[in-house]
Amino acid sequence: MADFNLTPTDLSTFILMGIPGMEAAHVWISIPFSVFYIICLLGNFMVLFLVGKEQTLHKPMYLLLCMLALTDITTSTFVIPKALLIFWFNLKDITVGGCLTQMFFLHAVSIMHSAVLVTMAIDRYVAICNPLRYTTFLTNSQIAKLGLVGLIRAVLFILPLPVLLIRLPFCANRIIPHTYCDHMAVAKISCGDITINRIYGLVMAFVVMGFDLTIIALSYSLIIRAVLRINSKEAHQKALNTCTAHICVMMLAYPVGFFSTLVHRFGHDFAPQVHIVLANVYFVIPPMLNPIIYGVKTKELRDKVVKYTYRICSPGTTYFNPA
Repeated sequence: MADFNLTPTDLSTFILMGIPGMEAAHVWISIPFSVFYIICLLGNFMVLFLVGKEQTLHKPMYLLLCMLALTDITTSTFVIPKALLIFWFNLKDITVGGCLTQMFFLHAVSIMHSAVLVTMAIDRYVAICNPLRYTTFLTNSQIAKLGLVGLIRAVLFILPLPVLLIRLPFCANRIIPHTYCDHMAVAKISCGDITINRIYGLVMAFVVMGFDLTIIALSYSLIIRAVLRINSKEAHQKALNTCTAHICVMMLAYPVGFFSTLVHRFGHDFAPQVHIVLANVYFVIPPMLNPIIYGVKTKELRDKVVKYTYRICSPGTTYFNPA
């Protein structure tokens, strides 16, 4: 372990400042974040419950939804509770080990989330372009294997980050102007050379996102080509509707992720308060909206939600599905 050049009493801790310059508004800012976080947990746990409970939902598409829900729960839980402790109780201390652990899992799960979106794009491609082979090509076991590959990839890409941080000297400054331990936010308070950290973080972000977006773009180009070959407008609409939810989820995930990565490295004149708020929004708004999007756009899932809601609201009565 490298020697963190802090004073003896501060050797094992960093300080997360929350949103610098907006301390007076911390309590007010916490209200929407706490509401969004609760909705996020309820929505994603509902997806996990429904897929686990209903045998008819034990399909590759819904297994992917469960994986997406798990990544959404994990990323938001690694960020929001600590942010709320800062906002409500001014509990800003975090141990060096806790900081590195939070950073590792947060970034690893974010890469895993991207891998799930790629697998969903492949799932939509097979469902539309090769529907007769869907049940043989994409089975639950195949989806589980792809998920494992995505997890291994995430761990291998993120493992160097805490190693690169441990080698850095941290002198008098141990204040992190953020609500969580982002890799570059921690690196910037070091009194050492962080060139390698900057290069690796940027290359990793563009390699991972670039590769994933290339696979997604290729999948959708093949989907569009297949859809254009269909003469029926109704078939066009049906095929495109199966992709709408996935496209919405991607539009929520990737733009803000790219923005946050670039601002940390090149946005020297960008207001840090705006960046920090948007970084936190990235970890709570998409996870909150994803189960809502899929609940609205996926009839089978929507029917199950209505079924269990009806049972809860009217115990003892039989649910009737007119469809």
